[in-house]
Amino acid sequence: MRQIPKYVPRQVEEETMAFWQANDIFKKSLEKNKDNEPYSFYDGPPFANGLPHFGHSLVTSIKDAIGRYQTMRGKYVERRNGWDCHGLPVEFEIEKKFNVSGKKQITELGIDKFNQACRDSVFTYKTDWEEFFDRIGRWTDKEHSYATIDTSYTESVWWTFAQIYKKGHIYKGFKCMPYCPRCATPISNFEVNEGYKDNVEDPSVYVKFKLKDDTASLLAWTTTPWSLPGNAALAVKSNAKYVRVKLLDENEELILAKDRVEVLDSNNYEIIGEFIGKDLVGKSYEPVFKLSKLAKNDNLYKVWQADFVSIEDGTGVLHVAPAFGEDDLALGTKHDIPVLSTIDQDGKVRTGLGLGGFEGKFFKSADKLIIEKLTEEGKIYAAETFLHTYPFCYRCDTPLLYYSIDTWFIGVSKAKQALADAAKDINWSPANIKNGRFGKWLEGARDWAISRNRYWGAPVPIWVNTDDE
Repeated sequence: MRQIPKYVPRQVEEETMAFWQANDIFKKSLEKNKDNEPYSFYDGPPFANGLPHFGHSLVTSIKDAIGRYQTMRGKYVERRNGWDCHGLPVEFEIEKKFNVSGKKQITELGIDKFNQACRDSVFTYKTDWEEFFDRIGRWTDKEHSYATIDTSYTESVWWTFAQIYKKGHIYKGFKCMPYCPRCATPISNFEVNEGYKDNVEDPSVYVKFKLKDDTASLLAWTTTPWSLPGNAALAVKSNAKYVRVKLLDENEELILAKDRVEVLDSNNYEIIGEFIGKDLVGKSYEPVFKLSKLAKNDNLYKVWQADFVSIEDGTGVLHVAPAFGEDDLALGTKHDIPVLSTIDQDGKVRTGLGLGGFEGKFFKSADKLIIEKLTEEGKIYAAETFLHTYPFCYRCDTPLLYYSIDTWFIGVSKAKQALADAAKDINWSPANIKNGRFGKWLEGARDWAISRNRYWGAPVPIWVNTDDE
C-alpha cells in the first residue's frame, strides 16, 4: 500500500510561492490578458510605518480573490501596490519619537525637521509588508508601486481638485466635528466610536439667563460649562408649553418647559404664568459672560425656535454655542448668529477675551472655575455631577470636544441627486446596501470637509488674496 505523505501546510505554501516566483506566474497572468478588456480595481493602500495584523490578512485576501476571479474571466486586472504615507497615523508616531504634543510643540521643534522624520518613517516596514503579501499569496505589482507622497500622485489630486473648483463646488465655511485638542485634529466618526468610555463624571448645571426688559430668567441646562463663554443664543420648542415660576425663598422668577418643572425644588416655587414656546422667540437676554472685542451683531443673545430642543430632559431651554455643537452651528448658520470660538485648537480657553482666571485653562479644567464664578454672580440655580458615556481620543486618551472649524468644503450636496441616480446602475455587493446602508448615506450626503490642520499631508492648492475679498 502506497504511503500518503503527511500534509504540511507551510511546506506546500512555500513550494507554491517559490514556483510562482521562479516562473513569474503573476506577470504571465497579466501578460496573457493585456489586450483584453480592463477591470479597474481601486485598493485603499496601507500605511507602511506599522506592521500588518490580522485585519489586514482578512481584507487583503478578499482583495486578492477579486483580482484573480476577474483575471480568470479574461479581464486585464492591473494591480499596482500602493502605500498611504500621509495623515495622523504617521504624525502620531513621530510625535512619540520626539516626545512632543500638538502643533505648538511641533512648531518649536521645527516643521522641516518634523516632516522630514515623517517622510523617513513612511516606509519603515515596507519590506515586511511585501513579505506579508508574498507569504499570504497576494498577487500585487510591487515593482511599479505608487505612494501618496509621490509628486505625480499629489499632482493628480490637484488636477481633480481643479476640476471640482471649476464646477463651482469648492467653498470655505465652518464644520463642527469631533476634535482631539491634544492631536489638534478632527476625528472621524469611526475613530470616535473607538474611544467611548462609560460612567464618566461630568457637571450637570442649571444656568439662569436674565431676559432683557423682563423680571424673569430663562433656565437652561448644560453638561459643558466650559462652553458657556461661547454662548450666542438660546433655543426653545415653539409648540411646547412653558411656564413662569416664582421661587418663593428667592423672590425670583424663572421660565422653563412645563414638562420639566420636576428639576426645581418642589417646595420652593409656584407657577404664575403659562404660554407656548413661540411666545419667547425673538426675546433678548443678557449674556452670562461679556466678551471683550465682540463685534456688534443684531442676532446675538436672542431666543430662537429649534426642532432639536428636547422636552424629555434638561429644562426645554437650550444653551446654544455654534462653536461647539453640530445642531448649534446649523442654527447659527441659518440665522446668521456668530461663532464665538472661546476655546483654541489646543483645547484651552482663549486669552484676551476678558474671561479672567480661567483663560489659558484646558477646557475640562475650566468647568469648576466657571461654575464657581457664575455661582458667585447668582447665575446658577443648581450644580450637580452625573455619570454618562463620553468620547475620548482612542490614540491619546484625551477627552474630545465638538469643535467648529474653519475649513474648505466640496459641495457634495449639489451632486446628491446625480450620485443617487448613478448608484441605481451599480451592481452592489451585497445587494442590500444599494438601498440600505449606502443608499441611505447618499440620501443624507453632506458637504465634505477636505482641509486638515496638521503638517504632514498633501498641500491643498488654494491661494487666498487676504488684501481683497
